[in-house]
Amino acid sequence: MTPEPGGQASPTVLRGIAFMLLAMLLLPSMNGIAKYLAAEYPMIQVVWARFAGHLAAMVLLFGPRLGLALFRTRRPRLQLLRSTVMFVSNTAFITALPLMQLAIASAVMFTTPLLVTALSVPLLGEKVGWRRWSAILVGFAGTLVIVRPGGEVALTGALLVLLSAACFAFYQILTRRLAAFDSPETTIVYTALVAFLAMSLALPFDYRLPELPWHYLLFAAMGALGGLGQYFVVKALSQAPASVISPFGYGELLTAATIGYLVFGALPDALTWLGAAIVVASGIYIAVRETRLGRTSGSTAA
Repeated sequence: MTPEPGGQASPTVLRGIAFMLLAMLLLPSMNGIAKYLAAEYPMIQVVWARFAGHLAAMVLLFGPRLGLALFRTRRPRLQLLRSTVMFVSNTAFITALPLMQLAIASAVMFTTPLLVTALSVPLLGEKVGWRRWSAILVGFAGTLVIVRPGGEVALTGALLVLLSAACFAFYQILTRRLAAFDSPETTIVYTALVAFLAMSLALPFDYRLPELPWHYLLFAAMGALGGLGQYFVVKALSQAPASVISPFGYGELLTAATIGYLVFGALPDALTWLGAAIVVASGIYIAVRETRLGRTSGSTAA
């Protein structure tokens, strides 16, 4: 994990960065497709396609090698809880997409690392000192700059994305717990299971066949991009420390802004970029601080 002689990053770290950059291309692309389809088709249908494609892609990718072992878990209740939380998070996010710019939604989602740090206190028993609590508060101040209650950003959309971020933070904490029991392949398959089953039951009551041939391709691609994007994030974090990888995750904002401009003709304003910069800086500080504390035995949390 450490740099090689001469100050060059090791091949393992470079692979981790490459995986994260690839994920940051795939996940905003999935969100862009979801935003486009949500304006044309029922929300149930869009959410179902997102998770059905995810599940199908992961089974096709890992099933031939792992067989039924892919579905064997040592913590089935925890996996189902995690899958349910992911279902709520994605449903809230996709529901919010027609109400706000893609880049703004992505920027608000950057509060997830701040929420993970805050939730780690009651849920994991971790200690968080005043420096990281200060970073959390500054990060949420940046969120207010982005959302600007009473401004152009729809309050309903902003609240839905904040709900999505809170659920995704809980999802990440559950992922930490499951890492000691199940393989990443098993966990990434269970990620989509609850949403797929729930939306499969609801789908017959609210769906419309795609009107254009290439819409079929969009529905299929949306889930596959989401599943692969999540898997590459897991792979990135298995190759290099979070403090190295996390800053590259914020590249999602650039991808989302580019997609938002090219597809929807919308660009964030200066205040949105300022708020996003505050949230990103807070998240990077927390990642670096946690890594330093983790490397210093016997240090007090701060």
